Amino acid sequence: MAVYQRILLAVDLSPDSLLIGQQARALAGALDAELRMIHVVEQMLPVAPIPPDPVVPINVTTQTELIEIAQEQIGKLAQELDVPETRWSVVVGNIKREIVRAATDGKMDLIVIGSRERHGLAFLIKPTEDVVVHRAPCDVLAVRLPE
Repeated sequence: MAVYQRILLAVDLSPDSLLIGQQARALAGALDAELRMIHVVEQMLPVAPIPPDPVVPINVTTQTELIEIAQEQIGKLAQELDVPETRWSVVVGNIKREIVRAATDGKMDLIVIGSRERHGLAFLIKPTEDVVVHRAPCDVLAVRLPE
C-alpha cells in the first residue's frame, strides 16, 4: 500500500502552477495515487457606499467573473496535467482555511503547494504554505519556486 493515495494540489494559477502541478503529477504517477486540484478565490467583501449613493452589488459581478476566469484557467491546467474535470474545483473563501478544509473533507494524505522565499515586509506576513503546514490534517510538500 502506498504512503500517499490521495494528493491535493493547491494552485494559485500563477505561471508557477504548471511547475508545481508537474511535480505533483509525477509524484502521483510514481505512487499510483489519485491527484485532485483546488484553487481558492479569496472572498470579496462588499463595501458599503457612503449615503446617499444607492447600494449596488458591484462586487457580485466581479466575484462571479473571478470565479469564471479561475474555472477556465484551472480547466486548462488540469488538461495539461491530465487531471479529470471531476477532480478539480474552484472554491470561494479564505485561501488557507479552504485548502485545509478540502484536505480534511477529501481525506487527503498529502497537500502539494508552492513556496517562495520571502524578503522585506513580505517576511512579516504569514504565507499560505506556512499556515497550511501547521493546520493541515496530513503531510504537506512545499515545492520551492524560483525567485
